[in-house]
Amino acid sequence: MGIVKKSRFMFRKGRINRVWTAIYDFIERTLKEERTKRTEEETFRVYPIKPSLPAVGGFEGVGVVQEIGKQVTKLLPGDVVIPGVNGIGTWCSHTVQNENDWLKIPPGTPTIFAATLRVNNCTAYRMLKDFARLEAGDVVIQNAANSGCGQAAIQIAAARGIQRSDFDDVCQHLKDLGATEVISDFSAQKGEIKQLLKDHGKPRLALNAVGGKAAITLMKYLEHGGTMVTYGGMSRQPITLPTGLLIFNDIKVVGYWMSRWHDKNGKSDEAQTMISELCDWSKKGKLKLPRHRMVPLMDYKSAIEITIGPYSTEKQILSMESL
Repeated sequence: MGIVKKSRFMFRKGRINRVWTAIYDFIERTLKEERTKRTEEETFRVYPIKPSLPAVGGFEGVGVVQEIGKQVTKLLPGDVVIPGVNGIGTWCSHTVQNENDWLKIPPGTPTIFAATLRVNNCTAYRMLKDFARLEAGDVVIQNAANSGCGQAAIQIAAARGIQRSDFDDVCQHLKDLGATEVISDFSAQKGEIKQLLKDHGKPRLALNAVGGKAAITLMKYLEHGGTMVTYGGMSRQPITLPTGLLIFNDIKVVGYWMSRWHDKNGKSDEAQTMISELCDWSKKGKLKLPRHRMVPLMDYKSAIEITIGPYSTEKQILSMESL
């Protein structure tokens, strides 16, 4: 009887240990998931620019100068302008600001293009200009080609005679914008892009807005000494850099944030040159308007809901005409 009791006790003890281990593992997983969630929220939901409250929202926008002060020399009533610095706040019908805080838009520029110019188009322009000496015929590769910045990059590259290999599923629309080749990210990871690059040459520059495995796929196809620029992290996955690509292929990996460029250079001659060139391409039809939906400012909540939804193909543009 004593042996039986000991065996039963040992069985029950083992069961308790197993249950305790399961509870411990569950707590560890829960804590790990919570830490990961907090990290993602800190990284992706808290924007680095924090205006003092109360504040007016809006980074992009276009307006017309109504009146000027006696000491203003750079602007005249009737001039069309966009913000040249961060934090002005464009969700309003009227504002009073310093003349140096604005960039003048060339006459004849489509209003919607001017209103959406400052972020996506400027980001694509700078990445194609600042990180590699690209010439006509050179190849650029990117993921998230259907994003606003991705579509701008396709058109700007086409205007400069640069070939593009883009990863996305909406092939015909992107080719209509000027993409040389478009394949899905899944096909790219399977290696189907190799034959395309044999025909066009290896890319000198890669534009990454996804992160994770998609970013590594871009790096693998870069030419020796090529550069990958990361300007977004849609997948919310970290980029684990392959050591061999860094050492033996001399691949360079950099990040880019357009707001920082605006902070440092928003009032420079280079900024005005960039704006003028982008507007000129727009007037010539080389830079098309983004797919968009006009929303009265009073209905801003619907615009926000669509923007943060699971999938959106239209840019939400707030209109002040009803005010």
